[in-house]
Amino acid sequence: MPTMRAMAKGARDVLAKRIRELRLEKGWSQEHLADVCELHRTYIGDIERRRRNVSIDNIERIASALKVSITELLSE
Repeated sequence: MPTMRAMAKGARDVLAKRIRELRLEKGWSQEHLADVCELHRTYIGDIERRRRNVSIDNIERIASALKVSITELLSE
């Protein structure tokens, strides 16, 4: 059975990959997504590089900006 750390890393990987995929589908830069979410550009970059543990509030903001559900944002 995977450890909690391994499970968390897996979720972080999925989130990072999905944000990047959806952002690129829209032709948006990290900076543009950050502006739409009202977050800092480096924060979005850190999420995509799996360097941030993102709060549920910020996941919701990002999903809303990308016009997807939280479930879709966290699905492979």
